[in-house]
Amino acid sequence: MATVTTAALAELSGLAGNTGSKTAFTYLAVGTGTTAESAAHTQLVTEVTGSGLARASATVTQATTTHTNDTLQLVKAWTVSGTVTISEVMMGNNATANTGTMAFRELLSPTKSVVSGDTYNLTAKLVFVDA
Repeated sequence: MATVTTAALAELSGLAGNTGSKTAFTYLAVGTGTTAESAAHTQLVTEVTGSGLARASATVTQATTTHTNDTLQLVKAWTVSGTVTISEVMMGNNATANTGTMAFRELLSPTKSVVSGDTYNLTAKLVFVDA
């Protein structure tokens, strides 16, 4: 299960109330870090910026997990141009690597090895639940 960051909680509450200069979470990124997940993380441990896997804008939709439209869903397909073992993924609100607010970081188990010519597909979901 992904770990939502404390910074994302502040960003999300601001988005919901349309306060300040909050930015929507529309970007996905992958990395090779293996450090345990923590709500205190602000970025991926080791973000991949090459091999065709740079942080990118995703297709954003709402989905239903428990209640109608309770889930933010981001989908992205990268065309790989190198060799990488992907071990972490994230949803963020900035196009530039290692910047902005990270909504969540998730370690992959198992990891995913990709090589040049592969397509890496990622669907990330942020589910909003009632207490």
